[in-house]
Parts: sequence; structure tokens; C-alpha cells
Amino acid sequence: MNNHLPLSRRDAIEARLTLGQQVSATALAEEFDVSEDAIRRDLRTLAAEGKCRRVYGGALPLAPTGRPMAVRVGEGSVRKGQLAKVAAAMIRPGELVFLDSGSTNLAIVDCLSPDLGLIVATNSIDIASAVAKRDDIELLLIGGAVNRHVGGSVDTSAISAVSLLNIHRCFIGACAVTPTTGMSVHDHADAAFKRALLKNSATCAVLATSEKFQQSAPYRIAVASDIEVLIVENDLAADEAERLANAGFNLVRAEPVSTTN
Repeated sequence: MNNHLPLSRRDAIEARLTLGQQVSATALAEEFDVSEDAIRRDLRTLAAEGKCRRVYGGALPLAPTGRPMAVRVGEGSVRKGQLAKVAAAMIRPGELVFLDSGSTNLAIVDCLSPDLGLIVATNSIDIASAVAKRDDIELLLIGGAVNRHVGGSVDTSAISAVSLLNIHRCFIGACAVTPTTGMSVHDHADAAFKRALLKNSATCAVLATSEKFQQSAPYRIAVASDIEVLIVENDLAADEAERLANAGFNLVRAEPVSTTN
């Protein structure tokens, strides 16, 4: 057996889980040349530290949406702001705009011009709070039971409310984006709600920070042909951009993040 240091091995396993990858005890034991019992001990430790969810035969990464919205808002705020500027520039006067729950979509609120005469609809508590502070935008809050993982309402009441809207432009959230499976999320109810948004929106866009392309999620909400544009960071790798474009995504890059004060 290999005497690979347990902490080093555990760090390697944790890194894969952080990237959204499911891990198998059998495969890891073979890779690291240790017993499956040793790998299971690693996984138990990581689960106890809140870094993964144990399942039969291995472990799953924790859903990013499991973290509170307040935590996600503070992460990558500058990068999300660059994406939000691109999204806001697409909005036309007088539109009914839907901002789906998500920390990147929240950043759009601060980028909205005050003279557009917009109605902003949202299922997100945080986005609604931000819009409510502006007297130049009409707010329409989609209600229902609040899903704390998602940060808003995604139940049947919310879906019913969305079905009565004629949405001009929707910015929909996604936990993972890949060329092969399209856009996916971690919560089943959230996926159903987002599909209802797609059905009732004239046009739809997704804002995706670069880590979304390294993650996976079980519930598919859309494919490339379902959205008008995929707004990505300026420094998205060329090979990743090529794969997405070949899959049919219409990519729009944000401006580079300024390095000057």
C-alpha cells in the first residue's frame, strides 16, 4: 500500500469536491493505492467538516446554493458587477424585466438606468429589497413559500404567478453551465420554476461567472437554443469559449476588470 499522507490525499479529494465533482471511494482507493476504508475515513472527515455529502459508494459536493445569499453576494462582487453592466445595457425602456434569484442578478439592480420606466419582477427577497429602495422602478414581487437554499420563492404558487406574466426580458440563474448539458441547478423545485420563466419570457439571458463552467448540477433547465445570450467573464478561457460557441451558445463577454484604483 502507498503511504500517501492522509492530509495531502484529503486535500486532493476536497479540491475535486470544490469543483463540483462527485467522487467514488473505489476509484479513489485505486488512484491513491490505499484501501477503501482509508478513503471512507477521509470522506467521513470531510462530511463532518461540512465539505461534502456522503452517499453510497462515495460523496457529492455541497450545492453552492446551500450557502446563504448574503455570503454569495460578498463573493466576486467586482466580477459579477462587470457581468451585470452588460445585462443592464440590453434592457429597453418600458420593459417588464424578471430578475431570477441569484447574487449575480442582484448586481444588475445597481446598474439599471433611472429613466427607463421599468417594471422589475423577482422571486428573490434580496433583489426585491434592493429594487424597493429605488423610487424609479416599479417592483413586482413573486410570492410563495421561501426556499432558503435558493433565496426566494419557487413553489407552485410562484410558478402560477409567473404564468400570468408577459415577461419581456428575463435574466435566469444557473448553478452549472456545460456545452453538453446546457444550464442546470441543484434544486428540483428551482428547476421547475426556471422552466416556467423560460416559457413565459420573450427573451432570456444567463450571467455566468467562470466557475460555473467547472461545476455540475442534476436538474437541467435549458439548452443553448433556449436563451438569447450567455454573458461570460472577459477572461474565460479560449478553449472553453470555443466549446460553448460550438454547442450553440451566443457568448457576450464582459469588459475586463480594471486593475487601477
